[in-house]
Amino acid sequence: MTFVVLDACIRCKYTDCVDVCPVDAFREGRNMLVIDPGDCIDCALCVPECPVAAIVPEEDVPPDQQDFIVTNATLARLWPPITRSKPAPPDADDWAKVSPKRQWLDRRGPHDRD
Repeated sequence: MTFVVLDACIRCKYTDCVDVCPVDAFREGRNMLVIDPGDCIDCALCVPECPVAAIVPEEDVPPDQQDFIVTNATLARLWPPITRSKPAPPDADDWAKVSPKRQWLDRRGPHDRD
């Protein structure tokens, strides 16, 4: 089992979760985070840190978000690790109220050119 970041993270990108991860399993994209399933040790420390409840155990991923299991694994291979929290985007609180958000997923890394 591993933990999965769901679409609730998109455009919020709160990073409180990365500070508690003992194995640096988070990867950073342009507008969300993902968890590398190969690094995650299933400790669950990140779950209560997410203010939008975007992190769940793999077996609890809702049926309409099952594709995020593969999305996390795929993007974790492309995006760099994030090991320290950063300020959330200025409009993160506004985006926290939006659902669903998958159409706004930007698959580029945080430093990729436009």
